Amino acid sequence: MLAPILLILSITSYTFCIDLIYHVEEEQNSGTYVGNIVADSKIFDSLPSTDHSLIWFSLIKQRLTDDTQLFNVSKTGKLYTTQLLDAESLCSYGKQCFKVVKVAVRQAKMFMKILKLKIVIEDINDHSPEFSDKQINLQFSEGDWKGMKKSIPNAIDNDITVRNSEITYELQENQNKPFALSVSKSLDGNSELGIYLKEKLDREKQEMYVIKIIAKDEGTPSKQGILLVHISVTDVNDNAPVFSQVVYNISIQNNESLRSPIAVLSASDLDSNENGKVSYYFSSKTSESANRHFMLNEETGEIFLKETFASLEKQVNELFVRASDRGKPPLSSAALVLINVINQQNNYPTINVNFLTPLSESSAAISEDTEVGSFIAYVMLIDNDAGSNGEVSCELQHNKFQLLMLGSKEYKIILKNSVDRETKDHYTITIVCQDEGTPPLEIVQKYSIEVMDVNDVQPKFTKNIFKFLIYENEKPYFPVGFINATDSDLGLGGQLTFSLLANNKYRLPFQITSYGFVSTNQSVDHELQNVYNFQVKVKDNGIPNLESIGEVIVEVIDQNDNAPYFTFPSVNPFNLDVHYHPQSKSDITTLRASDRDSHVNAFLKYEILGGNEKQLFAVNPYTGVLSFSRTVYQNDAGSYDIKVAVKDSGTPVLSATTRLSLTLTVSNTTSVLFTGSHSKSGSMLDINIVIIIVVIAVVVSISIVVFITICIVRHNNQRNLTNSPSLNASIQPWREMRHLISQTNNLVIITKNPDDIKHKNMQLVDLESQLVPEAEFNKQWKSSNLSRNLPSASQMNVQKAAGNSASSDIDRDILASDYKFDCGPVVMESVHGWNGLDTGQYEEISGIL
Repeated sequence: MLAPILLILSITSYTFCIDLIYHVEEEQNSGTYVGNIVADSKIFDSLPSTDHSLIWFSLIKQRLTDDTQLFNVSKTGKLYTTQLLDAESLCSYGKQCFKVVKVAVRQAKMFMKILKLKIVIEDINDHSPEFSDKQINLQFSEGDWKGMKKSIPNAIDNDITVRNSEITYELQENQNKPFALSVSKSLDGNSELGIYLKEKLDREKQEMYVIKIIAKDEGTPSKQGILLVHISVTDVNDNAPVFSQVVYNISIQNNESLRSPIAVLSASDLDSNENGKVSYYFSSKTSESANRHFMLNEETGEIFLKETFASLEKQVNELFVRASDRGKPPLSSAALVLINVINQQNNYPTINVNFLTPLSESSAAISEDTEVGSFIAYVMLIDNDAGSNGEVSCELQHNKFQLLMLGSKEYKIILKNSVDRETKDHYTITIVCQDEGTPPLEIVQKYSIEVMDVNDVQPKFTKNIFKFLIYENEKPYFPVGFINATDSDLGLGGQLTFSLLANNKYRLPFQITSYGFVSTNQSVDHELQNVYNFQVKVKDNGIPNLESIGEVIVEVIDQNDNAPYFTFPSVNPFNLDVHYHPQSKSDITTLRASDRDSHVNAFLKYEILGGNEKQLFAVNPYTGVLSFSRTVYQNDAGSYDIKVAVKDSGTPVLSATTRLSLTLTVSNTTSVLFTGSHSKSGSMLDINIVIIIVVIAVVVSISIVVFITICIVRHNNQRNLTNSPSLNASIQPWREMRHLISQTNNLVIITKNPDDIKHKNMQLVDLESQLVPEAEFNKQWKSSNLSRNLPSASQMNVQKAAGNSASSDIDRDILASDYKFDCGPVVMESVHGWNGLDTGQYEEISGIL
């Protein structure tokens, strides 16, 4: 019956790569089936079924070993034994017994691959423990004391496994016998046996004893051997040899001489004569390789090198030596000899680096958030040279990494300083190792370390403040501009998303895409709001995400989308009564208009469109002051329907018109306008006319005297009032004017005292010194800070309302000192009729409200 065969499919490594492992018990007959290589290697799994018949196997013969003679492989892949396998003859004690064979796999005539088979030969318990002699004789002196021990030889089991060769001893129980068995382990693992006295012997009572020692192994089934011990009671002195050292440490060169002993062992025995003579021999525990390379002199204990070592690698050989006397039975003891074979050749050291996170054999990766002092790699040096040739030191010169010694030929690489991928994402380190030989040999190896990114960089805007300009009245989704930010992280940590932060003051008419493009979501109106200040948030998509806040300013550029409108006169047509005195100045009233637009679009100009056929009136195009353009005569009195217009300076130009119904009365002191129709011959004058003229002259003379008297009185009063507060100075003249105005239901302009009726908040402007050239206008433009009184939307068109103003309205509209007028910033050019050259900027007049 075939013994069970254990098959283990595994890919492992002993000294090389093994494809299949088989187990077979020893002592099987020749031709024992071991395993099916085809099924176990699954080689047919990757081939079509039509090619299975083309596959065949053959055993590769090996010259150096005869392992191939133990097994055979059929062409179909069946593995068999070729002879009886004996583990004890094939293998050494205490080690796994196996043989390695190589099988070639071919497809037709084409070579496919080589399979390496490891065949483990399982040891069976086929040897019984055996004593060197079936019977031995011992002698005890009757003078020996209790506990006196005599050594006896131990049994030997030739099985190679520990379990099958492990021996236990027992003394067969016999009553009335004063002996016991002593068992202890020696250095080589064998048992040291002894028979000792349990009580004192009396030779006269009994001079001979026979005891039985049973040795059993631990195999299944257990086997045993028996030793008969004949004990005679005499006066024999028995002592086992004793080595001078239990362990001998010896070092030799690999080219040591074969003639000189490499070591001399010494053991002494206190016995005399033959019992004290010692001989030496290798224990059965000594390996076959040691027996092949070393020789022991039995008489002198000298150890010689029998065969030199060809390998340059360092080797350690264990020799178990026993010293035995020549007594009967012989006594022995064991010693261990350790022989170190030293290689004298100086070889280059080898560096083996094991990174914690390797990318390849010569590269690794670390995270940029790795803490300083963290472990990066384990470095192991290999140099089997002897002496100083094998002493190696290493160094690593780098500002980020450090090499620290762990022990002999062992180092570790740690992070010396923190790394930042955004600053540098790649490092090359160089490890230099050198032995202490003569000359010293040096090896240099370079390794690459990649720095892996983490989300540690906060997004950063490219500007502190983003400023954009857009025109008002554009359609929704009109582009405003891009918000730019950067993030030097990689992957999601460098991907940015933009969003607007809500504004608690007003609803933003803007939107932003995730990539930072800002556009409008509704039309914007410069007149409602001309500047928008808001914040934009940018965040990356890392974990956790990081964000930043940026400031955005959007200025709305004004377009000329609002027509100017008159704030005075506020009704159309507007009735105005004017009393003219010769001493008065030419100003009549001031037209006032406003425009919701700003800058150049709100720069207004006034002009007379009609009703000025006599060229009696003129309007200042910039201040709106309506005045007489020439000398007024008595025949100019009458009614005038004057059409005036106000225009802005935008593109296109927008305008508004209104009408002034002006009634002009001229005082009697005004000169008469002479024309050709009035001329007559002096000799032909009617006497009545002469009389009338004389009367009128007298009346006029009296009137002039009275008028001059009144003027002198008023002049004195006015001079006195000059020293009073300004408010009191302005009240009295207006009271006098109210008496004159109350005499008509139309608006009356008294031109006698133009300094009094002029609006006190209107300031004349030196136009020549405050004009700005057109080329410089856009550079020096500043928004007006002048306050405005904006009418409702219905007032943007010129009102056409007729009617007379009540006296209360006259007081409010004409006499109120806080009347507000907005003319906006003014720019004058020579083409408009001004003669100023190289004029400067026309500054905002803060006094005009």
